[in-house]
Amino acid sequence: MQHTSEQYDAVLRICRELFEKKMGDYGSAWRILRLPSLTDQIFIKAQRIRSLQENEVRKVDEDERSEFIGIINYAIMALIQLEKGVVEQPDLSTKEAVLLYDTHAATTKALMENKNHDYGEAWRDMRVSSLTDLILQKLLRVKQIEDNKG
Repeated sequence: MQHTSEQYDAVLRICRELFEKKMGDYGSAWRILRLPSLTDQIFIKAQRIRSLQENEVRKVDEDERSEFIGIINYAIMALIQLEKGVVEQPDLSTKEAVLLYDTHAATTKALMENKNHDYGEAWRDMRVSSLTDLILQKLLRVKQIEDNKG
């Protein structure tokens, strides 16, 4: 499991670097997004991954990797929104946003490690396409809960 922890950290460094760069470019404009908007952004990314997995021809030069990075970053933004609430105007400095990002990334890592302990990293034997389908399924569930005001 040490290998998994190191891999998680390596992926998060890439995601965090992009998050921090975009904070520098756009500030915390994303703070105005309501949770359903973030859910939809994640859904779009997951749909794009599925499309890339199914279609041989690509008209936009992007790969699955960049879409998975987007899913991770939007998911952490959603966790921040759950904690802080939605605002009318951007309100976080890059330093504050990155600190929140790191806090939520650490929480998700701890959850992953606990689940890996209980499940024996069974997810490693799954196809990436199956993981994509599970992400889409869970997003559809979340969208239904949001639509039902749950």
